Amino acid sequence: MRKIAYILICSVLLLASCTTFDKVYKNVDMGYRYEAAKGYYLEGNYLKASQLLESMVTMLKGSDKAEESLIMLARCYYNSGDYETASQYFKVYYSNYPRGEFAEYARFYSGKSLYEDIAEPELDQSGTYQAINELQLFMEYFPYSDHRDEAQDMILRMHELLVEKEFLSAKLYYELGDYMAYMGNNYQACINTAQNVLNDYPYTTLREEISMLILRARYKMAHNSVEEKKEERYRATIDEYYAFKTEFPDSKYLKEAEKFHKEATKFLKID
Repeated sequence: MRKIAYILICSVLLLASCTTFDKVYKNVDMGYRYEAAKGYYLEGNYLKASQLLESMVTMLKGSDKAEESLIMLARCYYNSGDYETASQYFKVYYSNYPRGEFAEYARFYSGKSLYEDIAEPELDQSGTYQAINELQLFMEYFPYSDHRDEAQDMILRMHELLVEKEFLSAKLYYELGDYMAYMGNNYQACINTAQNVLNDYPYTTLREEISMLILRARYKMAHNSVEEKKEERYRATIDEYYAFKTEFPDSKYLKEAEKFHKEATKFLKID
């Protein structure tokens, strides 16, 4: 009986709440609805706040509540975890009010919203590029902002994400090896992809792993080559080995690298 009574009470309260909101939503007094939206926002009821604000934001344009309503609406979506919509409304704000009271805030959170919504490295990273672009623009417009360090940290983390995605692509080419060779040689595709990553992001935390992958691919390409190409490719392996050893003299991969060097020098009859 207690359980049934509890369910009935909750149902009545929910119905009353919906009825109250419906009356607020249909109220023709814009000021009343706006204050109600602020109240819902402060309570953390972002769904109801956003519904009210969505119904008013266009009509409020040009009023003294125009800027605040847009920012509040964007924050409703941000706090609800709908980061894509939040970013769109932050963009609407700074596009309409480039020198507005909340312009710095809107530019920063437009980028941060996209950052919060970025995909895993295995997936499409177009959103990551958009987030980087938004945050870079934010720093250009507000170079002395208190949010600058946070923006830079987010950009660096996204760069690492892009590096990881390309690293995974390079590893896939390596693992494919001679099977279904891409443009004739998966190992060369691995090397090209990995080298491009190092050129684009020279200070990546994955630099050692990527450099070692290049060395492995050069060795495999030489080892599996037809005889007339082995000499050239083993020499390239030796060059890669010395470059790796110079940059990472204490690498955990050095023992593996030494094996590649030993086989290459043995084939080329180098003492």
